Amino acid sequence: MLQLSKPLAILDLETTGVNLGVDRIVEIAIVRISPDGTRQVKRKLLNPEMPISAVSIDIHGITNEMVKDAPTFRQAANEIKQFLENCDLAGYNSNRFDIPMLAEEFLRVDLDFDFKGRRLVDVQKVYHMMEQRTLSAAYKFYCNKNLEDAHSAEADASATWDVLQAQVEKYPQLGNSVESILKVLGEDPVVDFARRMIFENGVEVFNFGKHKGRSVAQVLKSEPQYYDWMMKGDFPLHTKQKLTEIFNRTLLKKG
Repeated sequence: MLQLSKPLAILDLETTGVNLGVDRIVEIAIVRISPDGTRQVKRKLLNPEMPISAVSIDIHGITNEMVKDAPTFRQAANEIKQFLENCDLAGYNSNRFDIPMLAEEFLRVDLDFDFKGRRLVDVQKVYHMMEQRTLSAAYKFYCNKNLEDAHSAEADASATWDVLQAQVEKYPQLGNSVESILKVLGEDPVVDFARRMIFENGVEVFNFGKHKGRSVAQVLKSEPQYYDWMMKGDFPLHTKQKLTEIFNRTLLKKG
């Protein structure tokens, strides 16, 4: 059994699309597991205030009509924040999608949600390290069950928790705590959730474009217009937030 030192919130989002800088959440489900094993579930449909793409509707089945009277993220943000209070976060591909998307939504409504100090467990990362499959296959492989209602946020979040529990039982090397799992997996050396910047030997470097591999601070010193270009571009708000932190720090050092 996974031993928790603090609550673990397993997230799953359904969205209008997959562009972190543009798309919005249409459904959020959170399975909150307390250290004593108590399980709480929160699920909400959200009005994204933009059309849901046909491709996304085909995947999750949530239509524009279904969310037209639902609350917006701004209206639900405080409730979601409170439910995630003091929680580590987990999900399936959550480090690359669900958590970055949630961070974007909080930033859009100017609600301070601090991700610092929260441990992030991506169950897909465990699975891909050990077996290389999808969530439905993982559920079948680890739990010997068929995943009904795949791409329903609550079903996917609940299945992810079941898979994580089974992984802890199957792989003793993972240990039985969030800390021990992350010790095996390692934590991604990213600066922003969209991975436009990463850490290399403790230094923030660009991870895309003409300056890939170069120090962010050095580029901003020698080419400050690059900062302006990124701030005006279609980059996620979290990327812009982190870029601004580095830019301001670089200005202070110059001063």
